[in-house]
Amino acid sequence: MTSARGNRLVRLDHAVLRSTRRALGSTPAVPAARAMSHFGEHALGWIAIGGLGWLSGRRRDEWAAGVTGVVAAHAAGVVVKRVVRRVRPALHDVPALVSTPSRLSFPSAHSTSTAAAAVGFAPMLGAPVMATVTGAMLVSRVLLGVHYPTDVVTGAALGATVATVVRRRLLPRPVPTAGRKA
Repeated sequence: MTSARGNRLVRLDHAVLRSTRRALGSTPAVPAARAMSHFGEHALGWIAIGGLGWLSGRRRDEWAAGVTGVVAAHAAGVVVKRVVRRVRPALHDVPALVSTPSRLSFPSAHSTSTAAAAVGFAPMLGAPVMATVTGAMLVSRVLLGVHYPTDVVTGAALGATVATVVRRRLLPRPVPTAGRKA
């Protein structure tokens, strides 16, 4: 990436951080974002939902694959975060509204695990629900001032990719029956 392109991306990240805070910073979105932050910490909320789904006794293989995808995606995000070592936003006019376990920002682990949950749990919970929750989680990380927009978009892409690979590896494909095209 050229320096000029990198500078434009940084300016865009800062502009979106500021505009998100201006638009939503004094609304009920802030306490909702804080609740989502606690839910998504270390992917524990998603692991709990997957565990409850598995305990229901229905579609256990799919719930297990979904949880495995969430854990694998979260781990991948943590590895990338430790390699890249991008520091969280520190804009004086967009202070962080929630504490974080580290100073590292890229990619957003919350976005990574939430997108993985969307891929893994959508067959059981519905794609529209999971897409909505994923979008809300991504916006919440920017609203809270703890991630740049590029952190959340990259995290979501990483999470969805890892979860898709895990799902394909763990769940057998249906065998076509006679008379039906594959």
